[in-house]
Amino acid sequence: MSDTKAPDTSAQNTDQPNSEAARRARETAEWIATGAKEMGQDAAQHYVQEPAKDLISLAKEYAKDHPDVAACWAFGLGVVVGWKLKP
Repeated sequence: MSDTKAPDTSAQNTDQPNSEAARRARETAEWIATGAKEMGQDAAQHYVQEPAKDLISLAKEYAKDHPDVAACWAFGLGVVVGWKLKP
């Protein structure tokens, strides 16, 4: 048998590079999560708040142009909601 030693692959020898890789992976994941959170908040603000404002402004504009139809819709919705809320 020869006296050549195989390279040491124990946890002690490879502990430092793995912890460095784990640290970099953790930092990258945190960076991606932060970016995704900010993008999600921006998208939610745009795709939820903006259309709601547009729908309300369209309803107001329609009510100004057609007050009789808007009054009939309001009365009909009031009857249906009142009927469903009746004890």
